Amino acid sequence: MIDIFNSILPFFIVVACGYGSAKINFLSMEAIASITKFVFYIALPCMLFRFSSGISIGEMFDNQFFLAYICATLGVYLFTFGQGLIRGVGTAEAAVEAQCSSIGNVGFLGIPMLVLLIGEESVGPIIFFLALDLIIFGTLIVMTIKISQEGRLTRESMIKVVLGIIGNPMVLSISLGLIWGEFDIVMPAAIEECYILLSGAATPCALFVIGASLADKSAEKYVVAGWLSTLKLIVHPLLMAFFALKVFRVDPFSASIMIMAAAMPTAGNIYILAQHFGVAPKRVSATILISTAVSVITLSIVIAMINGVD
Repeated sequence: MIDIFNSILPFFIVVACGYGSAKINFLSMEAIASITKFVFYIALPCMLFRFSSGISIGEMFDNQFFLAYICATLGVYLFTFGQGLIRGVGTAEAAVEAQCSSIGNVGFLGIPMLVLLIGEESVGPIIFFLALDLIIFGTLIVMTIKISQEGRLTRESMIKVVLGIIGNPMVLSISLGLIWGEFDIVMPAAIEECYILLSGAATPCALFVIGASLADKSAEKYVVAGWLSTLKLIVHPLLMAFFALKVFRVDPFSASIMIMAAAMPTAGNIYILAQHFGVAPKRVSATILISTAVSVITLSIVIAMINGVD
């Protein structure tokens, strides 16, 4: 258990460095926004393209994996959504809370961490997991909020949602990488070295901006945020383990990746959506802050349990 903790601790130390740098104003929020843009539009897409171009669509897609993912993630999502409605929050707020409890920071934290800890054999399952998060639940939250706020989903709104998903740099880079790999296209050596260099910057920069982005987040609404963090860090991976191992009998290695991915803290891009639509941004902010801080312990426990470590 201590060895696992020591293995993931460096990732969170980099997150803490980002947090501290922003907290003492060593880097302005404008500078942090620029680094985030670099990671989101350049470094991380290069990493995802590099990894996805080395696997085939057939290797990545697994029907049992898909069913286990949908049942576990949608189960947590619908439970949180319904519980929010029972508490009396609006449909849009309930959808945002549901997103917080079911969608983790797989892109900025999960992929860098699991690839370095487990190896590149984890690439197929973790990229498939991320793609499902982005395409299915990224679409669902925007549609739900728009219907709640506008009363209906117009054709123009639907087109914007679809274009937003297609144009997401992570979705685009995964898709291009898979197509590139399927056609076995030879990359010019200089270009290949370039994107390898850029993809190498993804992990430290992504972890740094996770921490920096937490510096301007508050712990208001901490009771609800604590509840949502518990669902994300404990209930989601437990439900994923149940469906992956007991119900759909997913390949043990892929199942272990699914469970670890489900144990990631709440995704940071949910805050961007919440702020953009004006739906409970402080609640989301607090959930991201609490779940990220606590996940250094919960992730250690999850990884140790999967690997049978005492």
